[in-house]
Amino acid sequence: MSKFKVLIADALSPRALEVFRAHPEIEATVATGLKPDELKRALVGVQALAVRSATQVTADVLAAADGLRVVGRAGIGVDNIDVAAASRRGVIVMNTPSGNAVTTAEHALCLLLSLARHIPQATASMKAGKWDKKRFEGVELADKTLGVLGLGNIGRIVADRALGLKMRVLAHDPVLTADAAAKLGVELAPLDEVFRRADFITIHIPLTAETRGLVGAEAFKKMKTGVLLVNAARGGIVDEVALAAAIQSGKVAGAALDVFTEEPPPKDHPLWTLDQVIATPHLGASTEEAQEKVALEVAEQIVAYLLRGEVKNAINLPSLPRDLQAQMAPYLDLAGRLGALASQLFAGTSGGIGTVEIEVAGDVAEKGTTAIASAAVAALLRPHVDVPVNEVNAKLLAGERQIRISEIKRPASANFTSSVSVTVSGPGGMRFVRGTVFQTGEGLEPRIVQIDRFLLEAVASGRILVLVNDDRPGVIGAVGTLLGGRGINVSRLQVGLDRPRAEALQVWNVDGEVDATTLEAVRAVPHVRAATLVTL
Repeated sequence: MSKFKVLIADALSPRALEVFRAHPEIEATVATGLKPDELKRALVGVQALAVRSATQVTADVLAAADGLRVVGRAGIGVDNIDVAAASRRGVIVMNTPSGNAVTTAEHALCLLLSLARHIPQATASMKAGKWDKKRFEGVELADKTLGVLGLGNIGRIVADRALGLKMRVLAHDPVLTADAAAKLGVELAPLDEVFRRADFITIHIPLTAETRGLVGAEAFKKMKTGVLLVNAARGGIVDEVALAAAIQSGKVAGAALDVFTEEPPPKDHPLWTLDQVIATPHLGASTEEAQEKVALEVAEQIVAYLLRGEVKNAINLPSLPRDLQAQMAPYLDLAGRLGALASQLFAGTSGGIGTVEIEVAGDVAEKGTTAIASAAVAALLRPHVDVPVNEVNAKLLAGERQIRISEIKRPASANFTSSVSVTVSGPGGMRFVRGTVFQTGEGLEPRIVQIDRFLLEAVASGRILVLVNDDRPGVIGAVGTLLGGRGINVSRLQVGLDRPRAEALQVWNVDGEVDATTLEAVRAVPHVRAATLVTL
């Protein structure tokens, strides 16, 4: 019997190699620092690849890996892996989302304390032969307000430790309810209120299209003068140029960064000229304990998959029998798009998410309701939590946030062979979306057939502008003229009507970017009640 071949392409704890070599069916090789062409040659005939963050698993590399079945990432982020390309080639991508949570949280707190007491600057001064006690006068953490952006695994640990330091913890998390936050000893608040009230701000959210540049010039204007900022999450969430300007103006007293938009940052980075900035080279997960833990976890996960077919912490594998995956794929895709749509429509609602109900009706209900529900929940949570979310862990993560998930299976679907609907509810309101899969000239395509009480038929992809307006003449023309005047091409428009209430819902599929200024201009069009930009 031939052996399963495993390539360890990054520096992992030696314990990982021990795990592989404990199984005679597996042959493990260590080859680190490989260039792309070398990596492609090394992967020929290999079934499993274990990496950290250094090795770039690109589409080109995956195309050359003829026998690759699984990529295991020792850590949380999979930025260095082309997950979409892996999925297309049938390669499972796994990570270890919990192995370095404590370590990363502790590093954020170290940065916070160092920032408050000027420890790196004072150390450099003393080593230069100086004794500048007055220059390095710091501030206490006790009785101060810590603003935590994101109460995922890492954010919760930071909040817990901060409470032990007698800090008040104010947090923003779009999917957590106030009751769930209160059980953690944390006050939940809208993002702008966190910016306004916090003495210190620490970031623990994922980098997504919605969070890129979230902490930028407008956010700094809302913050207290003298605020201190920590980012040990992902580079790109903080606008580094705006941060430099805010420090130079005196608005921000200092910043501690472990992550950067470009890593390593350029030598002429504007933050390097500022004494108020301290930095570390992405050390959040770099402790002996964490590296051993994630190495062991990824090795054990790869072994379980190769030898027993068990899948744990998969980023891209639906929970379906293999013979049903192709048949259910269009509905899994539809569920993901509906979950993302519901998430973005609900984002402006205060109070967090309390319940999510997924209804699967028609032919597909008997084949994969649970998998469809998991795909919807994963997409709904993905923009709001600080660990990668997939169909395997979505419901667990929802439960940790006290979000109740309900699955409903119906044997028949009104008007359609099969349909999927997602209802998101919380203290601040409810949003409902329904969709189905249409057979078109280009194959099976997902469609949105209902948003709240409005019936329509809209393409469920790309940038979509969703408007609610009074059903009055001229509104559609005014919006179209505004978009056209700003060079935004409209590929499709659908309208749903509620005649008894004299209201309409417009769904504009647009090709160009709709910036914040344009969105506000749309909202200012007479008789437009609400406008939301979503991306699917």
